[in-house]
Amino acid sequence: MLSLIEQIKTGSLWDFPGGVHPEQNKQQSNQTSIVSCPLPKQLVLPLKQHIGKPGDILVGVGERVLKGQPLTHINAMFMLPIHAPTSGTVTAIESRTTAHPSGLSELSIVIETDGEEQWYTRNPVEHYLDAAPEQLVETIRQAGISGLGGAGFPTATKIQSGLTRTDILIINAAECEPYITADDRLMQDRADEILQGIEILEHILKPKLTVIGIEDNKPNAIKALEKSAKNMDIQIRVIPTKYPSGGEKQLIKILTNLEVPNNGIPADIGILVQNVGTAYAIKRAVIDGEPLIDRVVTLTGNAFKQPQNVQALIGTSIAHLLEHFDYKADKKAPRLIMGGPMMGFTLPHANVPITKTSNCILAPTYREIDPRQDEMACIRCSQCAEACPASLLPQQLQWYAKSQEYDKCEELNLKDCIECGACAFVCPSEIPLVQYYRQAKAEIRARKVESEAAERAKNRFEERKARLERDKLERENRFSKAATERRKEMKASGGDDAVAAAIARVKAQKEQSNKEVKPAVAAAIARAKAKQAQAAENASQEPDNSEMSKLREERKRLAREKKAQKQTEDAQAQAERSQDDKKTAVAEAIARAKARKAQQAQNPAETSQVDETSSNQQASDNADPKKAAVAAAIARAKARKAQQAQEPAETSQVDETSSNQQVSDDADPKKAAVAAAIARAKARKAQQAQNPAETSQVDETSSNQQVSDNADPKKAAVAAAIARAKARKAQQAQEPTETSQVDEASSSQQVSDDADPKKAAVAAAIARAKARKAKQSSSIPEAEKMADDAQSSPAESNNPAEVSSVLVTDDNVDPKKAAVAAAIARAKARKAQQQKKQGE
Repeated sequence: MLSLIEQIKTGSLWDFPGGVHPEQNKQQSNQTSIVSCPLPKQLVLPLKQHIGKPGDILVGVGERVLKGQPLTHINAMFMLPIHAPTSGTVTAIESRTTAHPSGLSELSIVIETDGEEQWYTRNPVEHYLDAAPEQLVETIRQAGISGLGGAGFPTATKIQSGLTRTDILIINAAECEPYITADDRLMQDRADEILQGIEILEHILKPKLTVIGIEDNKPNAIKALEKSAKNMDIQIRVIPTKYPSGGEKQLIKILTNLEVPNNGIPADIGILVQNVGTAYAIKRAVIDGEPLIDRVVTLTGNAFKQPQNVQALIGTSIAHLLEHFDYKADKKAPRLIMGGPMMGFTLPHANVPITKTSNCILAPTYREIDPRQDEMACIRCSQCAEACPASLLPQQLQWYAKSQEYDKCEELNLKDCIECGACAFVCPSEIPLVQYYRQAKAEIRARKVESEAAERAKNRFEERKARLERDKLERENRFSKAATERRKEMKASGGDDAVAAAIARVKAQKEQSNKEVKPAVAAAIARAKAKQAQAAENASQEPDNSEMSKLREERKRLAREKKAQKQTEDAQAQAERSQDDKKTAVAEAIARAKARKAQQAQNPAETSQVDETSSNQQASDNADPKKAAVAAAIARAKARKAQQAQEPAETSQVDETSSNQQVSDDADPKKAAVAAAIARAKARKAQQAQNPAETSQVDETSSNQQVSDNADPKKAAVAAAIARAKARKAQQAQEPTETSQVDEASSSQQVSDDADPKKAAVAAAIARAKARKAKQSSSIPEAEKMADDAQSSPAESNNPAEVSSVLVTDDNVDPKKAAVAAAIARAKARKAQQQKKQGE
């Protein structure tokens, strides 16, 4: 039985399941040679133009770059650098729309070209057949070469996966996508350079067999390859035209009848596949030292006047290509498709740059490709399943992708879908199946990335936790070991452990502080602790805190007693202060009275002024009615004592009785006023006995005034003061001249002072004292006669003295009425005296 390699060499071919036969439309663009695109004014270079991660930016805005200069740096396997396609200045590093089905923006470097085409330092590999495979792989990596067939997988990474285990090297020249002729035209124009690239790959991989697979719809390209490979051990196999025979797995199936395992790669079965465009780029990188800075792009579709293939710089705007190659947009439905009609996608606008994977710009007209394809419900015809080259179930995948059941999509091997579009091509319901699959794949990739990130975070957390535990154990062991060694050293040196010494000092301090507690408190605490310990041992009784409770109650009782004692002392001090104030006032009054007596004994004339001043002082001091009454009584008692020294024994008895009555009356302000009226009546009688003629007119006027004034207590007091003033005038007729002036001033002062009832009582007491003085200066018999006449006369029922005595003896009489009655009695007495005098 022939081996697989022998079968391939004999020309054996196989077939893959499914596939379709769309209209090719390749003749429009493969009839002319490749032309160079004019240098654009601006180039936009996305950082990510391959499968993997973008590199790190090496240039800044405003920096001038040279042709072929690296713009990014790589440090991982799935990273590729990008290079400046021409010399110029970096004007921006910003997000721009890229050639992607999503139409999203990606970070890009914008270069303003200068037209000088000044090259960066190139480092070609001389004698590449003598170079190590690893050196050549690194050269390919630094050149930024990725798969130019459309997938964009990093070429160096792919080559590394097949090192030392590649048996068959397959060069993919099928280019099965309709309209696209970039590889066809490249093989026709540059077959020799392609074969040089294949030789480099053979030197690196050392395969047993190299096979070029090409469809039979490219006769000119087949001839060019056969001519260039005449002297080389390369098998050129022409395969039937069938879409998608250009797929990696499908081409392997056709040429070798082998299938790539699920979740595997071709290198797992000893096969490595490279595109003819990639082989051409490898030749330029290794032999010429040029990185991947341009590529062949097919401009096709009826919207172009002349479809053709163009050698365009990476980063050239599609709008620039349309402008220079006779593009005329369709009026009804202008569209631009990146790629072919089966696997391509519609661009959002023309300001999208050419990338490493851009192999075709299709600009169809409305009649050429109808854009209005409305999606309808699936009729379950199963044509999509029959056309699928990967033997999948497109109908079920579409259902699960639409309902976002991505787990079931993975179970149905969605990742094996090559997005060829054969299912959508045969679908009678015009369902865009490929779009559903792309969206589902993107979501699954995103979830996988998140899951991997979460798993990495979890692993980092667990590793950190384990590291902290290890550090803790190591630290504890280190401390324990150090403590053990320290104790050994201390023991060997005869010293004490520092830590143990510190603990001992702390315990000693605690014991000392416990000793300083008060004995009673300490005893109570000790008893409580003892009881608690006993209860804890019995485990059936609760701790007895009665001793502590008694101690607290005793403290509270002492505090209450102390507070009550303080309150009592404060009350006693306040009472003593009030009593001292009263005693002080009485003592002052007594002292003033004694002073006046001493002055009267020495100089009666001078004493009158002192008496007036003292009386005024007493009036102000005795503002309190009770104090005024006490002072008046004391003054009267002292006056009577002075009289008793001169008067007979009977007079002393009468005066003593009168003084007692007055003392009892003066305790009340109203009674004091009545007593004052009686005193005034007695004084007037004494005056009338000495000078009846002068006194009659004054007394009559005064009596009338008193009758009207005494209706009001205040007016009665004023009238009394006026009467006293008149009485003093009568006395001045007998006393020296200087005394009359002092008395008159004193009387006017008393009139103003007596306006107040309290002051009136004081003034009355002063008046009584002065009246007694007048009696003492006159004859005692006359005073006794006036007192007898005023108090009793049985024969005369109309005598005013009798009425007055009755008023005085009756304690229940109204003070106002008593004052009025006294005034009337005095008036009647005066009238009787006047009539008697006239009769004589």
